[in-house]
Amino acid sequence: MTVVPHTPVTHQRKPDWIRSKLPAAGNLVQKFQDRLQTPLATVCQEANCPNQGECWNSGTATFMLMGDFCTRACRFCAVKTAKTPPPLDDKEADKLVTSLENLKLKYVVLTTVDRDDLEDQGAAHIGHCIETIRKRLPEIIVEILIPDFQGQERALRTVIQSGPHVIGHNLECTRNLTRTVRDPRAGYDQSLAVLEKIKLLSSSIYTKSSLMLGFGETEAEVLEAMQDLRSVKTDFLTLGQYLQPNQTKLPVHEYIPPEKFEWFKEKGLALGFGYVASGPLVRSSYKAAEHFISAQIGQDKEE
Repeated sequence: MTVVPHTPVTHQRKPDWIRSKLPAAGNLVQKFQDRLQTPLATVCQEANCPNQGECWNSGTATFMLMGDFCTRACRFCAVKTAKTPPPLDDKEADKLVTSLENLKLKYVVLTTVDRDDLEDQGAAHIGHCIETIRKRLPEIIVEILIPDFQGQERALRTVIQSGPHVIGHNLECTRNLTRTVRDPRAGYDQSLAVLEKIKLLSSSIYTKSSLMLGFGETEAEVLEAMQDLRSVKTDFLTLGQYLQPNQTKLPVHEYIPPEKFEWFKEKGLALGFGYVASGPLVRSSYKAAEHFISAQIGQDKEE
């Protein structure tokens, strides 16, 4: 296929392919909250996800555990930051199950803020939430997007032992942009080590990661990051366009056209990822159930 070169950003207007459609967004927000019936944070709203309309219209969402304040201050993220966030909600697991029952989901994606202020980085709380879902709603497939836990193996073991089907941890960007894009406490090699350790501790759990494009990375750097992820046996990959959430965050360096995202998808599949979701509006939890089930079906056919 013909590869379309990256388009440098020379003004603030988004290209046609990046404009998200939010049908009756206000009504959707209210309807979704009514179905939740419990005060839970969703990453859909906290991170200004561009797919809120599409996902909520089908009754799906990604829940954010441990509150809506993060102890880190990554330069791409819209989530609020605090050195010492409010205490964890010990009723969160019960609220989560109630919401899942009301939404009648078969696949749930959980994500979390970073809680560097806690001794175990919040691993026990995350594990309890997952265990509660698995015990009370055993038919639901659980995907969890975790922080790096500062590389603590004990924290990883706690989450793994709670029984999720998929554990995601995002690389976020290419190696040379990590210090510019992510909080200083995060690290490219540390994130790879987390994904590798998950596989070493439990080969049955699927691992997943995500890269945002548009920070100024080169094609070669993206391919290198994809190869690095495969070197630690990462199963699934998502690639999406970085969109500046507000004026205090990093500006978009360039908008990547859909054709280029498709090209990266082909490269990722050739590297051996079970699935690659790649597109301007793709996010780490975008159509997670659809992609996971498709990958499973494909694997079953191979076996």
